[in-house]
Amino acid sequence: MPNTEKIQVYMMPGMAANPSIFEYIELNENQFETHWMHWIIPLEKESLTEYAKRISAQIKHKNPVLIGVSFGGVLVQELSKLIEVKKLIIISSVKQTSEIPKHMQIAKDTGIYKYIPFGLLNYMDQIEKLPVGDLIRKRIKLYKQFLSVNDKDYLDWAVKQMVCWEQQEPLKNLIHIHGDEDRVFPIKYIGNCITVSGGTHIMIINRFRWFNENLPKLILK
Repeated sequence: MPNTEKIQVYMMPGMAANPSIFEYIELNENQFETHWMHWIIPLEKESLTEYAKRISAQIKHKNPVLIGVSFGGVLVQELSKLIEVKKLIIISSVKQTSEIPKHMQIAKDTGIYKYIPFGLLNYMDQIEKLPVGDLIRKRIKLYKQFLSVNDKDYLDWAVKQMVCWEQQEPLKNLIHIHGDEDRVFPIKYIGNCITVSGGTHIMIINRFRWFNENLPKLILK
């Protein structure tokens, strides 16, 4: 009899993002079973490796496919060092330190990242109360829907882990999908990736059709 066991796919959203960013991603339910992962609040002085060990408790299957977006892409790379994975896919992310943009590396060297004020959702709440136009109001609603982790300790920790991440060589067999209009991680710093024409940093949301067409082929390849 043919093996009909479904492939288990775990998806990690970007920094501070709600896993609902994956709500438009549709993989064939006869072949794949998808699981949305979520951020947890870090412990005091917790390393990224230690954090990855705790968050690995969300993975209930052996040899899964891990998909991570942005900082979530960094996290799934750390997870893949702890557990066996069938496939590792990062989207709108980086796979080695040299791909982190120069201004982030300067922030690391100077320590200026420690002084970034966080309170994004509270700030958007205040803007929403102002007599702003419908377009701005719709964008604020979109940001609030997908950016749901507003804990200062988490944000301080996450920014530090992102700008200070050390990975000298890309992991083997990693698949990197990147948009050529990504302004957070500009394509000029990115090597050896599958390029999505017109893709921005949030293409997992607004280019979901591309992913629905191509993710299954990349997973099964």
